[in-house]
Amino acid sequence: MNKEELVKEVSKKSKVSQKTAADILSATLETIQKTVSKGKKVTLVGFGTFEARKRAARTGRNPQTGATLKIAAKTVPAFTAGKKFKEIVK
Repeated sequence: MNKEELVKEVSKKSKVSQKTAADILSATLETIQKTVSKGKKVTLVGFGTFEARKRAARTGRNPQTGATLKIAAKTVPAFTAGKKFKEIVK
């Protein structure tokens, strides 16, 4: 499912126009991104938690040459599914 299909489904279920549903979805995603980028968690009970996680620096290998290289430490976004979400997916 892509964003357009998601907007159509949300529009049908909430009985609002597709434009309104698209605006709400965009605002929701932007808010989650901004919050996580500030290092804070966003928890949606039953759905899951979005958070920023730190990755330590490590040594990697170039697959073409076999040469070792240093991979810098960085912060990446992460999602952990909630209990209800996990039960539905089973």
